This record gives sequence, structure tokens and C-alpha cells, in this order.
Amino acid sequence: MGDYYHPRYTGRKSKRRFRTPLLIILLVLILIGSGAAWVAYMGLYRQNVYTGESGSVLITIPTGSNFDSVKKQLYSHGTIINRKSFEIVSSLKKYDKAVKPGRYKLTGDMGNVDLVDLLRSGHQEPVMVIFNNIRSPEQLAGRISRQIEADSVSIITLLNDSAYLDSLGVTKNSLFTVLIPDSYEFYWNTSARDFINRMKSESEKFWSSNRQEKLKALNLNRHEVITLASIVEKETNKDDEKPRVAGVYLNRLKKGWLLEADPTLVFAHGDFGIRRVLNIHKQIDSPYNTYKHQGLPPGPICLPSKSSIDAVLNSEKHEYMFFCAREDFSGYHNFAKGLEQHNLNAWKYQQALNRKNIYK
Repeated sequence: MGDYYHPRYTGRKSKRRFRTPLLIILLVLILIGSGAAWVAYMGLYRQNVYTGESGSVLITIPTGSNFDSVKKQLYSHGTIINRKSFEIVSSLKKYDKAVKPGRYKLTGDMGNVDLVDLLRSGHQEPVMVIFNNIRSPEQLAGRISRQIEADSVSIITLLNDSAYLDSLGVTKNSLFTVLIPDSYEFYWNTSARDFINRMKSESEKFWSSNRQEKLKALNLNRHEVITLASIVEKETNKDDEKPRVAGVYLNRLKKGWLLEADPTLVFAHGDFGIRRVLNIHKQIDSPYNTYKHQGLPPGPICLPSKSSIDAVLNSEKHEYMFFCAREDFSGYHNFAKGLEQHNLNAWKYQQALNRKNIYK
């Protein structure tokens, strides 16, 4: 009996011994796989953008940038928390080979997938380009270049390109006809040419059929209205007074008078710090000297606002031929039909300037 062999009993014990290591190995593999999946998930979707307390940050990627320059910008500002995972995801999604320029808004809840998808898409955060109170093309170029990628040199070069200006239907003197000051939405990486072309398009929209009719009623063209509006712009910053000022100049034009507009003398001298126009200023030899040359000057002396343009188109009908700044320095003017009253108004203002020791 002691030598009896039971094979089935021995086999079960062997199988149990064999299964235990397998189960342990399988469990280890599951744990490893789960860990790897968790690491992968964290690398793809976990927040990887640091924005501080603001919750968002704007970055600009210049035209011609490669992945190294993008990384340099992001890393130098501490925007990326885990650089390695960002680079891995960028490589997997091939962003490192297809960088797109522009201005992008990154938010603090972005993981690598969201971040790279945004940068790959080219879906930019628009820029509100604002320009007003512009006196020259050079000043315009400087103002715009601080808001979009196009630099001031490329803008001014284009504005001096006669062939390009011909394509717009303008000259250097009438350039401001196609530039209407306002706030416009642009992509940051807009080129100089695209900016000017857009302004030409916006100008055409501004000159609606209603404004065109008013233009014809005045027997003036766009360039002439813009030029007169630029003088009105520099005469007063009071929108409610602009139509009356415009009416004075239109009365002078109709009667063949000299405009005698002080702002044109300031422009001719190029000294925009002049606060008191003197007789010596009136002697300058310039086509912009409206004390010597009849009619409108060759072109605008600034880029007039919409309110000044509309003030000319909707000018007040009256018999005033003169106006002078009020002696209370309110920014408004005293208007007169005759020279005697105007001289009295002018004397009051001159005395007020003297009391403030303003002599030039």
C-alpha cells in the first residue's frame, strides 16, 4: 500500500505551482502597463502651460520661425512646465516640422495635446489695430508696426512705392484718402501690403452711397473732403462743433477767400509744438500756407477722424466767415460773420494767452 502511485494528485499540485508565478507576472505586467498608460496620459493631457495668476498668456511666433525658436520663446518665459513631454507630443503630431507664425493665446488648463493642436492649427488670437491722430505716413508706419508684425520700414517703403500707390488709385498727397482711422481686427502676422490693401477695402466701405451723395452735393471729391476734414480735425477736438467749423471753411471756399487756416501753417513749419501762430509764421514759402495760397492745400495735414470727415459732409449751413478760440480755453470757439466782431474775439483770446505767458 505504501508504494501506491496516484498521478492525478501529483499533477494538480504541479499546476498550482505553475499558475502562481504566471499570475504574479501577469499582475506585474498589468501594473506596468497601467503605469505606462497613466504616464502617457499625463504627458498628453495634464496641464503643461504656466500662465501665472492671469490664467492666459499671449505668444507671438514670427514669420520664418522654426521649432527651435518656438521652444526658445516658450522656455525663456517659463511658459512650459514639462519641456520633454511637450517636445515628444510636438514630434508625434509633426508640429516640429510645420511651425505656423502668428499670435496665440495659451491658457493655464492646456495639456500638450491642446497646446500643440492650437499651434498647428494656426488659429490666432486677433489684434485690435488702432490708429488716430496721425500727421504723416512715417508716423502711421511707426504706429502700425508696434501692433502687427510688419515693420515700419516695410510699411513706409510700400507707401513710397508709386507703382503700388497707382494700383490703389492714389498719390503720395492723396494717400490718406484710403486710410480711415478706427479700430480694426487683424492677425498679428499681417504684412505691410495686406494691411494697406485692407485699409483700401475699409475705405470703400466707409464711402457708402449716402456719403457719396453728400460728396456730390458739395461738389468736392474724396481727396478734397479728406483734406478739408484734416484742417477741421486740427482746429477743434469738439465733435459737436466740427460741422460749424467746416461750414466756415466751405463759406470761404465758395466766396473765393483765402482759407487762412492756422493748422496748415503749423504743418508747413513742421513744428507741432507751436501754440500761438504769429505773423512771422505766415511768411513761410509753402503750398500749405493757406494765408498765401488760395483754395485747399495739396493734401491732408493729418489723418482725419470719421467725425471730422462727416462734419464736412454734414457741415452746418450758416453765414459765419470767421472763428477764434474762446478766451476761457474750453476748446470751443467764438464765431463771427464780420471782421469787426472777429477782431474783438481775437483780441480777447490774445489777452488770455498773454496772461498765461504763452507767446509762441
